[in-house]
Amino acid sequence: METTTKQNLYDEDVYRAVLGRMDQLTPETQPQWGSMSAAQMLAHCAEIQEVTNGKPLENTPFIVKLFKGMIRKMVLNEKPYPKSTKTHPQYRQTSDRDFETEKRRLLDALAKFKAEEGVARTHPLFGAMDAEEKGWSMYKHLDHHLSQFGV
Repeated sequence: METTTKQNLYDEDVYRAVLGRMDQLTPETQPQWGSMSAAQMLAHCAEIQEVTNGKPLENTPFIVKLFKGMIRKMVLNEKPYPKSTKTHPQYRQTSDRDFETEKRRLLDALAKFKAEEGVARTHPLFGAMDAEEKGWSMYKHLDHHLSQFGV
């Protein structure tokens, strides 16, 4: 029998643990890899969460559309993301961000995600995703970036 290590952000204990890890961040928390500040990382995660929540994904490069099936598999499998993985242009954060503003934005997006667990919504790149896939993929992404910042 195969056991899974997949966490689900819809699970209350997992959700609370992620919020607790976020509370350990400060504007001065430094990344263990990559070049984003803590505020930029929060903005990046908020943008991805908002798209999962229904915000449009714009200006997707042709190459990303071409490889969307492969990207979906990488998002949904149990392998951790490689460090410094390239991201969609909409998710890139290159300008300064306000830590508290971006933290509130991410917390609001996460609260909406949790409240809308049963809502069927098609992801603009990955297509239909069930609650297990959405809960796992959002946890995996947040875990990657919280680990990046040592929390």
